[in-house]
Amino acid sequence: MAYIGNPVDTAFTSLLKQDLTGASGQTLTLSHAVANENDIALYINNVRQEPISAYTVSNVTVNLTGTVSGTDDIYVIYLARAIQTTVPPDGSVSTAKIANSAVDLTSKVTGVLPVANGGTGISTVMADQFRITNTTNNGVNGDVSSNIERADTTGQGTLGTGMTESSGIFSFPSTGIYLVIFNVDFTVASSENNAFCNLQVTTNNSSYSTIASANSGSSVNSNNSHGANGTGMSLVNVTDISNVKVKFTTSSMDTGSSLIGDNNINRTTFTFIKLGA
Repeated sequence: MAYIGNPVDTAFTSLLKQDLTGASGQTLTLSHAVANENDIALYINNVRQEPISAYTVSNVTVNLTGTVSGTDDIYVIYLARAIQTTVPPDGSVSTAKIANSAVDLTSKVTGVLPVANGGTGISTVMADQFRITNTTNNGVNGDVSSNIERADTTGQGTLGTGMTESSGIFSFPSTGIYLVIFNVDFTVASSENNAFCNLQVTTNNSSYSTIASANSGSSVNSNNSHGANGTGMSLVNVTDISNVKVKFTTSSMDTGSSLIGDNNINRTTFTFIKLGA
């Protein structure tokens, strides 16, 4: 016949005793949580104490109405421990006790998750691209600071939180390792062999140094300017988004040498891809 309630014991059950001798003051700490003061028998110097009037219990803390000293003989007998419901102690639940798919890793676990466990394999996905919209830095050896836009022709796009650009200075959205690729279309004056576009980085938001370079190549038409293309790339370790930034500069640019741009298709581009944390 079915019934409601705790299962009937089919064997002898030993009650647990905890020795608290040496405790002092008005509180005692139990080894096991209990529902209330009626779930333990508290003895002080072999005299059983009356629940509520002599003590109360909250989880594992016994609050005494009086004070005990370190020389008092104190112990408790757990009366209802076998039928209580309590939170498992830290480290007590093994892997075998967790059902398959019981934990939502994407919301309950921090850090980088492997793809096999439902993660992306990287901490933050980000890809962004900018381009030159018009002829830029004609005969100028210096920063590329104007005619820059995010690539926005139909079919193009940005993944994640993109870069921030201000007057040619590019700031990163988060820390991590980034791959920076720059593809440059040059017009090269007939008076020079090579024109350069350089990637520079700062780690203190002040001084910049060149870490990669793209050049136009050395094919020269001695009578006329000519077009050329160069590509450069580098990994950038962004440890601080306030201080680590990049920019692009030109060098060896005679009059008539420039970067070619277009606001409808990619000619000279700056691409940023975050690879991981």
